[in-house]
Amino acid sequence: MIMKQLSVFLENRQGRVKDVLEILATNDINLVAISLADTSEYGLLRMIVSDPEKGKKVLKEKQISAMLTDVICIRVPHAVGSLYKAMKELEDAGVNVEYMYAFANGVDAAAVMKTGEAELAVKTLEAKGFSVYTPQEAYNATS
Repeated sequence: MIMKQLSVFLENRQGRVKDVLEILATNDINLVAISLADTSEYGLLRMIVSDPEKGKKVLKEKQISAMLTDVICIRVPHAVGSLYKAMKELEDAGVNVEYMYAFANGVDAAAVMKTGEAELAVKTLEAKGFSVYTPQEAYNATS
């Protein structure tokens, strides 16, 4: 249930995000989820893509700093308090979430999260009835 997130370090200047997305698109790599954090000098682009290994390879070929990070992605109902309930279970189990980005899609919502205890997080969430995406489900998300 642990998947690979493609992370890219970019100079904080106009057109850099577009450049990364163009490289992925021209190499037939689909973007599933994206998060961009910035400072005055650089940005960190985090993405779930259809082929993370290929994404890293093609970006590095273009001299763009890219790495793969282990993350999990949970599915919760798109309803008030659903994500809170999942986070409460993780806290009760002693799992620290380092960062997260989420999106809603119809009746469901998904949250991609980085934690140092990914396996414990998956076991905890599944034991409490939460669904965790498999890498194949996440990389091929279409709805």
